Amino acid sequence: MDFRLKVFFTVANRLSFTKAATELFITQPAISKHIQELEEQYKIKLFDRNGSKILLTKAGELLLKHTKNIFEIYREIDFDLSALINQQQGTLRLGASTTISQYIIPPLLARFHQKLQDIKVTLLNGNTEQIESALLNKEIEIGIVEGQSKNQSIKYTKFLKDELVLVCNSKNPLVSKEEITKEDLKNMRFLMREQGSGTLEVIEYALRPFEIKLSQLTIEMQLGSTESIKSYLMNSDCVAFISIHAINNELKNNELTIIDVKNLMIERFFYIITLQGKTDSLSELFIKNIASYYNLKL
Repeated sequence: MDFRLKVFFTVANRLSFTKAATELFITQPAISKHIQELEEQYKIKLFDRNGSKILLTKAGELLLKHTKNIFEIYREIDFDLSALINQQQGTLRLGASTTISQYIIPPLLARFHQKLQDIKVTLLNGNTEQIESALLNKEIEIGIVEGQSKNQSIKYTKFLKDELVLVCNSKNPLVSKEEITKEDLKNMRFLMREQGSGTLEVIEYALRPFEIKLSQLTIEMQLGSTESIKSYLMNSDCVAFISIHAINNELKNNELTIIDVKNLMIERFFYIITLQGKTDSLSELFIKNIASYYNLKL
């Protein structure tokens, strides 16, 4: 891999020579030298510099697009060759919290099976608390969860970004309301996930600036899965916070609608969890597959 492209890619993503230098463990002058060499090679400017700020030029945007494709090919090579040299038989035990197991992981598992058909994969479904417990009890090798409890025995690796949105039945009168305020939230009837759910923890944290506790909300029912919450919503005037990944079909079919709440955005990451200091070849292979599938650097 051309290290200069890696430098360019990092600067382009961070839009900062200083941050790129810190991330790549090299000096800022070295960063500048690599970018200068690329600009000389292609005889065109890649960045516009305005004081301390930098922006990609059109040429820089084009190179960034190609660089992403090149890195994806490298990840594919890395994954495919790893599959040849690592153990290709055995059982990999995975755990995933509800939203991830239903909406995120199935296509990934299908691809993994196509590449490595002799590896048996089992998937445990539960809430974040249950998946972390299964990992600690060595019932699974890898978990993918919706939050992190920061248990010292668990290694948390950021996976995918997610957003929780407030959703209601498309026929709900709330849909016509221009703006939802803090006081409106207190008057709504909510559906919530059960205790131990990563989603519940994230909602609780996001409502703190509004000085609203979950105990102050009217919770009509707590349900054990996103699917049951969606089904209930379609037959009631309740509202619920749901992952944007979980409602694509319902939004397309105009069954559910997102309600915008003034000054409220709930973002989070899904995390890959493994035991600290303990990885095996199958687990590493699966994590490489995740990185390759979602075009991530893990």
